[in-house]
Amino acid sequence: MDSSDTPEVPRRNSLEAWAARRKRRRESDHWITGTRRAVPLAGGGASHLHPHAPRLLLERQGENGAWAPVGVAADHAEAVAWLNGRPEPV
Repeated sequence: MDSSDTPEVPRRNSLEAWAARRKRRRESDHWITGTRRAVPLAGGGASHLHPHAPRLLLERQGENGAWAPVGVAADHAEAVAWLNGRPEPV
């Protein structure tokens, strides 16, 4: 059998396969992370340590997906309400 008779099988760890996996993963990550963020303005520590601190509200803008500030929420509860679909920033 001649080697030219066998079809070329793509390598398992090829760059194209890696790029396709990366693209799928990034698309799924974007779906999980969404287009809105609420960042605590209190210095130091995680957000659960400061539930009554104000939050900066960020939304993904434009083609490049850059985060842009759109408002400020008074506390965690208000930020959660905005994250879950309130149409305009607080």
